[in-house]
Amino acid sequence: MTEQPTDLDRHATFARVGSAYYPILVAVFTALVIISNVTATKGVAFGPIITDGGFIVFPLTYVIGDVLSEVYGFKAARRAIFTGFAMNILAALAFWVTIYLPAADFYTNQEHFENIVHAYTQLIVAGLAGFIVGQTLNAWVVVAIKERTKEKHLWARLVGSTFVGQLGDTLVFCTIAASAIGISTFRDFAVYTALGWFYKTAVEVVMLPVTYRVIAVIKRNEPTYQLVG
Repeated sequence: MTEQPTDLDRHATFARVGSAYYPILVAVFTALVIISNVTATKGVAFGPIITDGGFIVFPLTYVIGDVLSEVYGFKAARRAIFTGFAMNILAALAFWVTIYLPAADFYTNQEHFENIVHAYTQLIVAGLAGFIVGQTLNAWVVVAIKERTKEKHLWARLVGSTFVGQLGDTLVFCTIAASAIGISTFRDFAVYTALGWFYKTAVEVVMLPVTYRVIAVIKRNEPTYQLVG
């Protein structure tokens, strides 16, 4: 299967999505999105620092997003984003159907299960809005800078896209998700939002050597990717 290039993709080198690497990256990306939304249903506090359980693996979705954008281009990265959230919506629908299935006599956690599903559904909405905004900005910045720099200055593409994408994602996500985990004051919301943006950005910067290595390995082994100056 081949992708028709967007205007952003047209002037830089990208691989086609029909290889073995692309579906593996999309599968990992999708799993991380679902895991993050489940773990995010719990509010977490380290003293005055307020966050949610999504902090454990969510930043890795942006690492994968950077790899997809750098190697396969904007349209292919956007397809992965939509696939991830389509599976998230499917998970939410399955959870809601499970709520209304008759409970076994020995099952005593119906109320707790419902509470988790309600929070998960709100986080799905928050995540869908924030993640589409953030990952779209992330992919757009990577490809826009690559159009000008070609194979040079990978660090600028990765850091620039992280700064912009995570800011957009965090503002949108936290605005919608805060009440789902029990945040009710402006102070807690401000801490939650600022910490979320700082932490996710910092993780991506720390992960740059790994991201560099993964991108290099895929470019070198991806038969449809041809390096140009």
